[in-house]
Amino acid sequence: LGAAGFTDDGIPLMDEALVRAAMERTAELDMPISFHEEDPRLISENGINRGKASEYFGIGGSPREAAISLVKRDLQMALETGASINIQHISAKESVELVRRAKAHSSQKGANIHAEATPHHFTLTQEAAIRYGTMAKMNPPLREEEDRLAIIQGLADGTIDIIATDHAPHTTEEKARPVTQAPSGIIGLETALPLAITGLVNEGYLTLSRLLRLMSTNPANLYHLDAGYLAENGPADLVLIDTAAEVIPGNYASKASNTPFTGWSLKGKVVKTIASGKVVYSSEEVL
Repeated sequence: LGAAGFTDDGIPLMDEALVRAAMERTAELDMPISFHEEDPRLISENGINRGKASEYFGIGGSPREAAISLVKRDLQMALETGASINIQHISAKESVELVRRAKAHSSQKGANIHAEATPHHFTLTQEAAIRYGTMAKMNPPLREEEDRLAIIQGLADGTIDIIATDHAPHTTEEKARPVTQAPSGIIGLETALPLAITGLVNEGYLTLSRLLRLMSTNPANLYHLDAGYLAENGPADLVLIDTAAEVIPGNYASKASNTPFTGWSLKGKVVKTIASGKVVYSSEEVL
């Protein structure tokens, strides 16, 4: 079927000529290109926000400017080239505002600007890094309460049009290392929906239908996938949800358990998952 899109895969591109050339080519192909926005030249130790969290650990950490600078660069180039871009795992309030302005720049060019947020960035702040240590270390790092609220507002007003997990499994041994040596990232596939229902829908920020578009229809549209909708003779890919049922993360299907959300009381249980018309997951048991 070929590639659905292109990405720097978490390794930010610092060669501006290369970024521009990539955007020009993907624009010709009518394919999206996704960017991890962190300038390594500004970061002392990644995964921990520069501020209260980095001071707690006695390290330099990662400043918000590392994200803001590349978001600003890539949005400008996207508007100039007409490329369809996705700003991945947004973490700073300034980045949200930059995306908002770029989308409003013009109806034609702004339509190609997309941004995504993760459940951990709209749920947690740098306080979690202090509390959970390496289990809440990720790139880009958890930042401040104002950033978390700005991300939620961006999801509510359409500035951020995708929710993605940034699922990153690591072993217990890897995460047991000191904060400067442990890898960044947390698992997210099994907690994404209950975190979103609990923190966004039940708190009144989003309707359930809008949440489902953010997690299915919108990403499918970005990558030109025949998915994310219900129609006769359409793809029989469904998730049945009990939105009122309690979920306490901990009994993971994943082999990894690196997440700060273990033991939380959440709402929104996946009852069945149907892929291509076949039940592949039911209740607590993988079939």
